[in-house]
Amino acid sequence: MKVLDLDMDFFLTDACPLAPLGERPEEGCAEPYADEEVVRFLEEQCGLSKAHPLPGAVFDTHDKALDFWLSRMRAGELAAPFEVVHVDTHSDLAFGPPGPDFVLKAVLTRRPDTRAALQAYRQGIKLDEANYLLFALAFRWVSRLTYVRNPRSRQDVPPCLIEDAAHIRLRSDIAALMEGVNGREPSIPFEAVDDYRAFSQTGFDFVTLAQSPRYAPGSADRIMEIVRPYIAEVPFCG
Repeated sequence: MKVLDLDMDFFLTDACPLAPLGERPEEGCAEPYADEEVVRFLEEQCGLSKAHPLPGAVFDTHDKALDFWLSRMRAGELAAPFEVVHVDTHSDLAFGPPGPDFVLKAVLTRRPDTRAALQAYRQGIKLDEANYLLFALAFRWVSRLTYVRNPRSRQDVPPCLIEDAAHIRLRSDIAALMEGVNGREPSIPFEAVDDYRAFSQTGFDFVTLAQSPRYAPGSADRIMEIVRPYIAEVPFCG
């Protein structure tokens, strides 16, 4: 199965600095793409249709994608591992402080069937919108990852995750000691698309959109209203 994982800040002319909690970046840090450009990406490059919207959700912070995916798995509508196409200005793979250490050293030592303890990670202030996709990899939910970058995206995939030119694999010395119980962490096919205009994939089963208000000025919220008609929103707890 295949999910399209959109972030609103992808549809901006630049990467805005992260705003303080509860605030938005200043207007002028970036401009939203023109409506026609957003529609062209959704319809011509992703194969979405207003006439046949896909099941999905719109939420504020991107980490809620985990809650949505988990809800669909529990409903028997989504089977892991599944393919993720991540369309975002950021990789959300824990680049920068505090980095990927918690996931690589603490999550990977747990049995795979007990790793998706979302509430515990949030209570421990370990899971957020900047690292949720790394958690998804650690949960072994992702069979293939495509990262479609904004042209102004920084190189932000942690080098320690790269296995080779076409794969990501999570690993650490302490996790290696648990391979007798947990098995070897999978090599996950990975592609970073630097020029989104060259991207073209269809056949999605679900689509989600994160507002990510700390990464986008208020003027960008109109992008949400452009994307919503392509999504048949499914209630979930998150």
